[in-house]
This record gives sequence, structure tokens and C-alpha cells, in this order.
Amino acid sequence: MTQPSLPLPDLSPQIKRAHYWQLRRRRLELGRRPLLMGILNVTPDSFSDGGRFLEPQAAVDHAWRLVAEGADILDIGGESTRPYAQPVPADQELRRVMPVLEALAGKLPIAISIDTSKAVVAREAIAAGAEIINDVTALTGDPAMLPAAVETGAAVCLMHMQGTPQTMQDNPEYQDVVGEVYAYLQARRDAALGAGIPLERIALDPGIGFGKLLEHNVALLQNAWRLHGLGCPVLVGPSRKRFIGELLGDLEADRRWGTIGAALALARQGVQILRVHDVGMVRQAIQIFEAVGGLDDPFFPVSGERKQ
Repeated sequence: MTQPSLPLPDLSPQIKRAHYWQLRRRRLELGRRPLLMGILNVTPDSFSDGGRFLEPQAAVDHAWRLVAEGADILDIGGESTRPYAQPVPADQELRRVMPVLEALAGKLPIAISIDTSKAVVAREAIAAGAEIINDVTALTGDPAMLPAAVETGAAVCLMHMQGTPQTMQDNPEYQDVVGEVYAYLQARRDAALGAGIPLERIALDPGIGFGKLLEHNVALLQNAWRLHGLGCPVLVGPSRKRFIGELLGDLEADRRWGTIGAALALARQGVQILRVHDVGMVRQAIQIFEAVGGLDDPFFPVSGERKQ
């Protein structure tokens, strides 16, 4: 692993985490325990659960199951972004997600996020009741997306990805993955601010598994706390991803248990939002971890300040 070559955030005791995330209609308070964003893939080809919730009623039932397990946010997506997945037309994406959104909006007690990189899908989802645009292209994949985010007043999650889902795992290269991801997210944050999106509406995601090899993912997971230097909520999605099987030496392993390990490591770094499939398992693990002092960590105690 090379030494950092790009500037990283000031690690003085003054570094603080964001305390809330302002959505379109509500504010999510961010405390010591991370919020859980439950994943609902309304797709036939997502890497872990493709096809399970493609039928609208199955998706609606699963949404309520995630709420019962303790999800704080529901992230609905109609296009797979796994490696080498093919893009789908906007009208097909809308046919997948809108019946589910319309069945849940106004009834679900938690906020809804739309996982899309298409402005037309984002606009229709927000009009139907979604409050967050979760865009793996950080609002760059569609030139109309940044104006859509501004005009709808939605919160946004900006993610780092090297390449596209069709190319990102071909040969990802970095001189310093932590510094480069930090610099990219800083630039995308600044672009959103410049367009008129307030800082309190922006969350940042390092993009685990999106154009990264094992060593890149591990470095980002170990250094997720550094992203607090950007002043936005940090959202990380380690759930069931390939790096878990790689670390275990078994790509066929049940990755739910490894997801819990990653979630606890991220929680101890003060990461405010975890995007996961298995909400109940992760919530229980974090609850016990907190009860026995696991969140009283040396980097980010309750005050949000980093200890020396």
C-alpha cells in the first residue's frame, strides 16, 4: 500500500461529525448509533437478491419487513449497479419502482430514498413521496440530475465510483485510494453546494465495491472516519459484498456475518448511515455493541471530537 499522496482532512481534535441530515420533509438526527438504510432492489439482476422482490407486492411486503426489523430509511432501486450489469431504460426503471413507491408513500413511517442516476426517475419518485436521491454517479451520470435535485429539494447521497458498472471492475487503479476518494467526494460536494444544494442535505459514500479491488475496499473501510472532515453525513454500504468472501477466502461464504463485522467497524468510526440488506441482524449487533461500550471509541466519542 502506497503512502498517502493527496491531502487528507485535518485530524485535529476539532474534527466533528454532522449531527443531522436534512431531507425533503424531515430531519434525521444522527447520534452515536448509525442509522440503517434498508435495501429494496426491485430488479431481476442485483448481485445478492436479484429477482426476489421484482413483483410489486413482494417488494411492498419486504419494505414493511425491513421497517419491522428497525430500518430508518428505505432505499428503493430499479436498476442493478453490480459489476457488468447492463443499464435499463428510464421507462423500465419507472415501471419497476413506481408501483412500489405509490403503495408505500404516505404509509411507511420512515423516509424513502430512490436509488437512481436518472433525473426523470428521481423527479417522479420525489413527486410520489421519496425524500432522498441516492446516486452512484454523484449526480454526474445525467446532466439533468443536479438541477432535479435542486428543484425538488431532495436530500442527496453522492457516491464515488471509478468507471461505470460496465467497466468499474476491469482494472481499477489508485495511487492513494483514500486520498483520491476523499478528493472526489470533496469536489462533488462543492459542485452540489455551488448548484444550490445546502450542505445539510448532502451525504457522502466512498462506494465500497464500485471500481475497487480488495485492498482498496479494506483501506476505505479502515479510513471511513476521515470522510467526517468533509462536514457531511457519511454513508457506507458494505452489505454482502465480494470483499467479505475475499477476506474469508471463500467467495461462496454466507456474507451476512461478515457484513456484521464490517458494520461494527464502521459504527466505531462514527459512520452515521449503513446501507444493508439484513437490517434486523445488523441492528441487533450494533445495539449489543453499544450496550457493552463498543461505540465509546477513541476517535469519535459522543461529543463528535477526535481524541489524540
